Formats: sequence, C-alpha cells, structure tokens
Amino acid sequence: AKATTIKEALAKWEEKNGQKASEAKEVKLYGQIPPVEKMDESLSTLVNCEKLSLSTNCIERIANLSNLKNLRILSLGRNNIKNLNGLEAVGDTLEELWISYNFIEKLRGIRVMKKLKVLYMSNNLVKDWAEFVRLAELPSLEDLVFVGNPLQEKYASDQNNWIEEATKRVPTLKKLDG
Repeated sequence: AKATTIKEALAKWEEKNGQKASEAKEVKLYGQIPPVEKMDESLSTLVNCEKLSLSTNCIERIANLSNLKNLRILSLGRNNIKNLNGLEAVGDTLEELWISYNFIEKLRGIRVMKKLKVLYMSNNLVKDWAEFVRLAELPSLEDLVFVGNPLQEKYASDQNNWIEEATKRVPTLKKLDG
C-alpha cells in the first residue's frame, strides 16, 4: 500500500472533526493506515496548531515545521526517526517533545529548544554520556523519560545510581523516568 500523505490525513481529520485543520489548536494524525512516511509541506497549513500528534506512523525525518509558530507539544513516538534535525524550526515555542520508540542515537541539535520542559524519549538508541550531556544545554528541561536507552540500561540493576549520575549532569531535572 502507498503511504498516506499529510494532505490526505488532514482531509480525513477535517471530515471527522468538522473543522478546518488550519484553524485547529490540536491536530491528531497518529496511526494512519497506511502510515504517514513524510512530514511534507502540507504541514505548513497548521498555523494555529499548538499540539500536533503524528505518533505511530513510519516517519523517518522531522521536517516542514517552520510555519507552526504556535506549536507547544509535538508527539512523534513510534516512528523511524533517527535524529533531531528539523526541530530548529520550532525551537522558540516547543515545550514538550514526545519521541519515544524511535532510533535516535545522537542528540545533536537539541540545544535550539529554548523552552523545552518535557522530553519523553524512552526506547531510543542513546548509548553514551557524551550525548546525554547535551540535554544540559536545555535551560528549561524539567521532566525527562529516558528509560530503555542503552545508556540507561547499563544501570538497570542500580536505578538510584542512574538517577544520581543523570541528575548530576542535567541539574535542571525535577523528574526523571517518573
């Protein structure tokens, strides 16, 4: 089956919700059948969107977010995303990023997320402290879920040690794997 385009997913959403996606504050495009593979330019119509869900699709890269000037929550869990490129477009507004169950190994580029408070990125591929410490570049980060990354799994038998090591490196955290 051919992938569902964002345009098709939005048309379906509008039909179901009886409102224009361009006017909506929350747009849910998760679990499309067949799945969405590309965050294409149709996303640029979502100028009022504050919460966008694209979880449980087959998206490989984050793209086309630059018109979403009001985006506060982005949900991309359960996709095939390998890096965080493309987030710079929403770096000034994004407060929560839900990106668990992807294939992210490197956190390069995360520092643009000036307002990010909540990062759910369990079950990815981050394996060393050198990457983890990039999270310390997020001035507002308070709530992190990181369980199921190889780095965290090294400490599986000693959760207290993990929490100690992680919070030492990212002192802004108020909540870790909670």
